[in-house]
Amino acid sequence: MKTDKKTNLVIEILLVIIAIYFISPFIYMFFSSLKTETEAIAYPPKLFPEVWRFSNYIEAWNSQPFNTFLLNTVLVTVLTTLGQLVSCSLVAYGFARFEFKGKNFLFMVLLSTMMIPWDVTMIPLYMEFKIFGWINTLKPLIIPAWFGSAYYIFLMRQFLLGVPKDFEEAARLDGANVFQIYWMIFMPILKPSLILVAVLNMISVWNDYLGPLVFLQDRSKYTLALGLAAFKGVHGTKIIPMLCITVIMIIPPILAFILAQKYIVEGTGGAIKS
Repeated sequence: MKTDKKTNLVIEILLVIIAIYFISPFIYMFFSSLKTETEAIAYPPKLFPEVWRFSNYIEAWNSQPFNTFLLNTVLVTVLTTLGQLVSCSLVAYGFARFEFKGKNFLFMVLLSTMMIPWDVTMIPLYMEFKIFGWINTLKPLIIPAWFGSAYYIFLMRQFLLGVPKDFEEAARLDGANVFQIYWMIFMPILKPSLILVAVLNMISVWNDYLGPLVFLQDRSKYTLALGLAAFKGVHGTKIIPMLCITVIMIIPPILAFILAQKYIVEGTGGAIKS
């Protein structure tokens, strides 16, 4: 027992050291956001500012219409996440619980789309959305999410494969139809997987820069990522405002991960076993 306790203590100390190593850049970024420009670029660098300038955050936020950027980002994030949850769960339900001709082939085709980088489809998508008249609107960032993602479908399908058939058979005996079984039986069971997909999609969309850069032109449609990039100019970069907005931007993904970490572990672990 003593050996086990010593081993656990050593492991915990190592984990703390590793954790400090990985979060140290974020700690330095936070303290640097409270400095002046001169202090931030001083060498050798100092961790703590001489004068704590919390007003940097107010000045950075008011330097551009970040209220509008935040609203656009929240709108895109919420609608895309909702779209992914609905569309991916439906497709995953079909692949996991139904037998039909060509199912395995179609699923392989679906998985093969994950090998195509977004950079390859960017120009065809732009041309397509231009025909639809969606350029410089939020539609190209939202509507594609309602047609699902191969990766999220794969995650949910694997989760559903672990659900015993007894659940849906019992529901059929009670007179439930296909959509009632999907909504009332499998959606509650899918909760860990749905939360996992929601968090992954939220982090991806919240930090997305290339998509808004390609499809948006009007500053009133900008997201936070584009607003953050505006601090980087041709002749220089506004370091302190950029650090302040970056600190603000990383708070929601961190909170989402902390609050959902229990379900993330369950969502990657599998479903109910018979």
